[in-house]
Amino acid sequence: MSIKKQLLKNKPIVKVTFEITKEQANNAQSISLLSEHNDWQEIEFKKFKNGKFKVAENISTIDRQGFQFIYKVISEDGSESTLLPEDADSYTDNGMNDGGKNAVLIIA
Repeated sequence: MSIKKQLLKNKPIVKVTFEITKEQANNAQSISLLSEHNDWQEIEFKKFKNGKFKVAENISTIDRQGFQFIYKVISEDGSESTLLPEDADSYTDNGMNDGGKNAVLIIA
């Protein structure tokens, strides 16, 4: 997995690219980004022929210094699970009683 941040010149925006390799995706049918930067609305990754998944988002830095997120994975059998990136800036309790975590990305 990789997360790349690119500050856009002359704009208060960071372009964040999320990428998951075929091996990390573990034969997923689809992967979505769930993030507080857009009120946890699903943003579907594009699946490439080589099995890699990728999505890029332009995120404003005006009203935030960072955000929480997770990846939602749909397996080939239709089961749903979550995936946390290995290279997030930090991790925080997701606020549920399941002991789960959300990844945190700092953008400012």
